[in-house]
Amino acid sequence: MSTTFIEHVNLTVSNPARSARLMRHLFGWDVRWEGAAMNGGRTIHVGDDRFYLALYAPPAGDATRHPKGTPLNHVGIVVEDLDAIEAKVEAIGLVPFSHGDYPPGRRFYFLDHDGIEFEIVSYG
Repeated sequence: MSTTFIEHVNLTVSNPARSARLMRHLFGWDVRWEGAAMNGGRTIHVGDDRFYLALYAPPAGDATRHPKGTPLNHVGIVVEDLDAIEAKVEAIGLVPFSHGDYPPGRRFYFLDHDGIEFEIVSYG
């Protein structure tokens, strides 16, 4: 088994606290760290003891997007109970789409408040 793994993904969001609340609500993750970030921005790390999403926002008044973010298609997250997560997504007013049930698992997608696409998949 390889010891290589993805530790974190850094996403530029408009409101790190809102994005962290969403991740905590959907997946039960914890805030690992939060504070000042580059160029006067703010970052919150939310995840567990193995991995996290770094949710970065530029300083107030700087509406530019992180230029390296353009090729990102989606962030895939594995869950045990796909139906429970989908119900949570719908309950907060986000819209699941592109449902699939094909090997190796079931999945759906949704866009968060910033238009970042997440693929939620279950292999159970």
